[in-house]
This record gives sequence, structure tokens and C-alpha cells, in this order.
Amino acid sequence: MFLIYIFSLHLFSNCSNSNDQETTNGLFTKTIFVDGLKRRYAVYIPESIENRAVPLIFELHGGGIYIEDMTGESGHKTPYKLWMDIADNEKFIVVYPEGINGSYNKPTWNDCREDCTVNSGADDVLFIETLINKISETYSIDTKRIYVSGTSNGGFMALRLAVELNNKIAAVAAIAAAMPAVSECKNPDSPVSVLFMNGTDDNHMPYNGGYISNPPDPDHGSAQSTENSVKYWINFNHTDTVPVKYTFPDLDSSDGGIVEKFVYKNGDMATEVVLYKVNGGGHSAPSIKEQYSELFEQYFNKQNHDIEMTTEVWNFFKEKTLN
Repeated sequence: MFLIYIFSLHLFSNCSNSNDQETTNGLFTKTIFVDGLKRRYAVYIPESIENRAVPLIFELHGGGIYIEDMTGESGHKTPYKLWMDIADNEKFIVVYPEGINGSYNKPTWNDCREDCTVNSGADDVLFIETLINKISETYSIDTKRIYVSGTSNGGFMALRLAVELNNKIAAVAAIAAAMPAVSECKNPDSPVSVLFMNGTDDNHMPYNGGYISNPPDPDHGSAQSTENSVKYWINFNHTDTVPVKYTFPDLDSSDGGIVEKFVYKNGDMATEVVLYKVNGGGHSAPSIKEQYSELFEQYFNKQNHDIEMTTEVWNFFKEKTLN
């Protein structure tokens, strides 16, 4: 798929904490059987959440990425591990689920792209729903504050959950992803807040739509343009059609360009649609603290260093509640 660390060695050892320490804080790697398949996930439990109901955040990897790459255990730079720092301060639980191997023998998500043939056929909506129920059995979860963020293939999967699991999810964030051009999914049945964060120079998920991967490959399916993806949710949620716009300071003039934020407010059931237009950005999550290597950027184009993706997404999530 894409966002594959073709140059990495993946480590599959569990965290030092064992599966039976469920009430202890820290990072744990676990397994669960769903629909006859053994599934892996990592869960981070911050300190001092015993006497409160806390939000639950899922972070979905891109195609070809293992959960050790997401949490930083593999030793690679990863903006996604920063969720754990925010969780320590804001007091929520973070889950890093792992997809099932697709046709190229690396983890993928079965998102809504009907014309994609490289992803697994697993019931990943059931997987996420099962994890919600499983974690809620052990910890006190604020069921009105469950959120999903994902990048690339994981961003497409987050959008599928916005469509098919919006009875349990308050908001989703899709990074380097868009609505499928050829969808096997029906329209959602309830409004949900959606954030897009896409680079205009993304060479794997084209900002203006088309076939995915580099070079474009029909086997990877196709996406709508970012503009049309945003319009889809504006129309469905009945938000304002004129956005509130904000331009972020250009903290790094060498990263390709500035980031513009467009907020479409006042949707049904207090929903919003937000677009982060990462001008000159490539196929990656923006980050100030976790900057990818030049080798990474040779394959995926520039990573923006003007904003911290996890911080921006949390700021979007934290005020959203399930109605």
C-alpha cells in the first residue's frame, strides 16, 4: 500500500508489561480474536484515571505499518507516539490497533474503496467495535467521547468508521486521506464531525483526487479530491458553507509551505468539518517534534513542521461529544 517503511526492521516483541496487568498504567501490546482472526493492538493507560470516565482515542496506522512503528518501539521517528504525552496531561486512553496483512503481506485496513484490491477483507469495523466494548469492560470510558484518527489507509478507515460506526464515535480525523471515488459503503445515518489534514504535494494520495500510490496504481483504488471530500461532509452535516480561516505561522521555511485551516461550523447535532490544507506537504502527518528523515521525504515528499498533528487533532476532538 503506502506509508511503508521499506527500509525498516520491525520488532514484534511485546512491551515489558504483560497482558494480565490490565489496571496498571503504561503501554501494553495485546491480542484478541475477532471474527475468527487473531488481532493485535497496543493500548496506553495514563496514570490517575481510576476515579473518572475518560475519553478513548484510536490511532489507525497507514498501509504497511506495524503498531511498533506507531508507538516508537521500532526506533523510528513517529508523530503518533505523541498521543501518549497528551494522554498523560489530558487523561484519556490511546489504542493503536493493527490491520490484517493485505496482498503485499503487510498490515492493511479494509476501508470503503471498492476498487482497491491490495487491502485485506477483514471486518475492521467489527474489530474496532469489539475493542471499544473490550476496553470499556476494564476501564471507565466516557462513551460519548470516543474518537478515531488515522493516516493514509488508516485515514480511509477512519472515514469508514465515520460512516458505519457513528453511533459510537463522536469525531474522526483523516490524515493524508479522502473519501473513496468508488465506494462500497452506504451514506452515514447520523451527522459526525470530520477533520481532513492533507498535503497539496502528496505523491501517494493525490490532493486533487485520482488513483493512489506512487506511481498511481489502479490496484490501490482511487480517491475523491480533498475539496470534494470536505464538501461531502459539509453537505451531509449541513454546516456553514463559508469557513472560518486561520493561517499558521511558517515555523520552518524549508518544509514546503504554510498550513491553512478552514473550519465549517454549525452543523447538525453541533458537528463541524475542518480542513487543514498543508501547502507543499507530502504523504505524512505534520510534526514539529518528530521529523522524518531525508530518505523518508525522498519517497513521500515533504513533511510539514509548522504544526503538531496530534495536538491539532486533540484540539478538534476534545470538545466533540456523541449526541
